[in-house]
Amino acid sequence: MRDFLPADKASREHALAVIRRSFAAHGFDEIETPVMEDAARLHSGLGGDNEKLAFAVMKRGLKPADAAAAAESGDLLALADLGLRFDLTVPLARFYATHRAELPTVFRAIQIAPVWRAERPQKGRYRQFVQCDIDIIGESGLLAEIELITATAAALDALGLTGCSIRINDRRILTTLLAHWKVAPELNERALIVIDKLDKIGVDGVVAELGGLGISTADVAETLNGIADAGWNAADSAPPVWLDTDAYADLLALRAAMPGVRLVFDPTLVRGMGYYTGTIFEISHPDLGYSLGGGGRYDGMIGRFLGTDVPACGFSIGFERIVDLLGADAASSENAVVLVYEKGTDSAQLVALKQTLVEQGLRVRLEQRTKNVKALLERAAGAGYGRYAFVGNGAPGEADLEFRSLGG
Repeated sequence: MRDFLPADKASREHALAVIRRSFAAHGFDEIETPVMEDAARLHSGLGGDNEKLAFAVMKRGLKPADAAAAAESGDLLALADLGLRFDLTVPLARFYATHRAELPTVFRAIQIAPVWRAERPQKGRYRQFVQCDIDIIGESGLLAEIELITATAAALDALGLTGCSIRINDRRILTTLLAHWKVAPELNERALIVIDKLDKIGVDGVVAELGGLGISTADVAETLNGIADAGWNAADSAPPVWLDTDAYADLLALRAAMPGVRLVFDPTLVRGMGYYTGTIFEISHPDLGYSLGGGGRYDGMIGRFLGTDVPACGFSIGFERIVDLLGADAASSENAVVLVYEKGTDSAQLVALKQTLVEQGLRVRLEQRTKNVKALLERAAGAGYGRYAFVGNGAPGEADLEFRSLGG
């Protein structure tokens, strides 16, 4: 959990504004949910491994003896009735179930807000971080995936991020792959966790770990080594035996519908959340060894709260990683100016000058001139100000200003 200096905060707000505008332009509406959710909901099995990282909120007025007994038994829900949200998808499912009658048949939602996980802090991983989610609820066809991927790609472009691609797969393809390897259904989730580490431990590492689970690995190495050959053209010839052709046909349709988006078919893409039911996707950048966001279809989640299934699909941008990649320069603006005034300048006239510039749409900071003017201007540039002007100690007026670039 971090503090942010003015320059960092300005950079973050600039990036958030760009993402919001891009998502809104694609027809998504922003909502807000509480930072806390019911503990039983957060630990209902929908959040995968993230449930283990949830911050619990102790019950108020809990007696020490009861707390000790609950702790000894390991019954979390006897100790805590609330928890900080670990993502925005579980709160969205609860939100939709609560407000369905007030929402359109197909609901396109934006959620941009902090979430909390008891992570081991490292670069790109924090205990408090912002997620930027868009979700479409109520659309069962590929239109949902097309809109989500298109809107996310547009947001990345608007931020100035180049070289990104979107890896794409389908849970149905993973299911047929595991069936081809004769993995017992009860071992599917554990096997997927191992496959998800392919880029870190390689084919030999995956083979070894699957073997450690008691899974026969006779075909695993051959399949993984040859999987890249499937490319995007498997349907044009004899498809591999592990390929779910219906799911693959959907991925081909997605690619055809978005010729301007760089999609990369990756049959080993897993995504760690167990609630995904169909298409899954991740943002990749050539300079990074981790994803910049991801999502997929989760048709079974809403029904857990509503009692009837509703199709749903979502895409989340990993904001902290994105903003680290952008750096602080993104927030600098020629419309943000510094007036450096001399000691003794008439305060009323100085404020009147500032007000005139503010009314012209400028962001204006007043700074009294110091001996070390260079340091003063460097701080202003670091805070996102693009220009400066010196103001004399007479009667300052707009005509007397000569603005110079803080970048020069």
